[in-house]
Amino acid sequence: MSSNPFAVPGLDLGLGTSTPVSEESTFLHTDDTIHEVIIVGSGPAGYTAAVYTARGGLAPLVFEGSIGAGGALMNTTDVENYPGFPEGVLGPDLMGKMRTQAERFGAQLVADDVTAMDLMGEMKTVTDSAGVMHRAKTVILAMGAAHRKLDIPAEEKYSGRGVSWCATCDGFFYRGKDIAVVGGGDSAAEEATFLTRFANSVTLIHRRNELRASKIMVSRVLEDPKITVAWNSRIVDMSGEPTLQSLTLEDTVTGQTREIEVAGLFEAIGLVPRSELVAGQVELSEGGYVKVDGSSTRTSLPGVFACGDLVDDVYQQAITAAGTGCRAALDAERHLANLTRDPS
Repeated sequence: MSSNPFAVPGLDLGLGTSTPVSEESTFLHTDDTIHEVIIVGSGPAGYTAAVYTARGGLAPLVFEGSIGAGGALMNTTDVENYPGFPEGVLGPDLMGKMRTQAERFGAQLVADDVTAMDLMGEMKTVTDSAGVMHRAKTVILAMGAAHRKLDIPAEEKYSGRGVSWCATCDGFFYRGKDIAVVGGGDSAAEEATFLTRFANSVTLIHRRNELRASKIMVSRVLEDPKITVAWNSRIVDMSGEPTLQSLTLEDTVTGQTREIEVAGLFEAIGLVPRSELVAGQVELSEGGYVKVDGSSTRTSLPGVFACGDLVDDVYQQAITAAGTGCRAALDAERHLANLTRDPS
């Protein structure tokens, strides 16, 4: 039984089982191995890089993460714009298929977190949660991006007690209740429409007077009788005991405040790149995204490549992440070939 109190009963994520991380794991005794490539992160970028490097005979070691294996798509409902799925596909199902494909070709998948990296030298080191250091000639960074938070004082208090960042994980628990979603892009629109399956009503809170979402998603939101849009509004406070019961909204035009009663809030206000482990080593943009060389995935350090939402502050789509994962794998293969080429 899952220890996650918000696990949806009967939901099969299709991820199979990863190499266990324990003292008995044979993996923990392979710290002397020099890997051709280590991939840090999963999701469309990491798994695609794993497929390509594994097919290339490089036996990649992939750190998927102990909790977030599969990346942000694990929190996504229907993915309707990924080629090859005319009827759409659930995010967890798509990630499960990618993961299975990578494993089939020989990728070594490990459900563990990376706690440190030393990428400066010719030989790269990646440290896992048990403190074991793993060496590699090349490293592909695919850590993705985390959900951006509202950063208001009460947010942490209600995290897991009414505030969520995953509609597919937690929507079930709000059956028949009034809830809210904050955001104005496709993710927020998708969360709002998905949550109408469970909730009595959904209030979509957006700080502007029009949504940034695609036309089809805007139409679905505006035409859904269960969804009300709170235009020109931002959340300034939360209240309730012991769980969330109401939100205080401030009008971004007039400054007036009002309170709405909700049992839950789902946040979909963008992403923040997970680049903290490589800050000070590879070059980052002002927004914290890893910089790459032109159309390649080469970072400022030789032998280190980056892909997916970790480098993309514009598109942030599953298909573009997968594409950069492919490019990172090919760039890494080319780098390794150059290392072994006879200089004469």
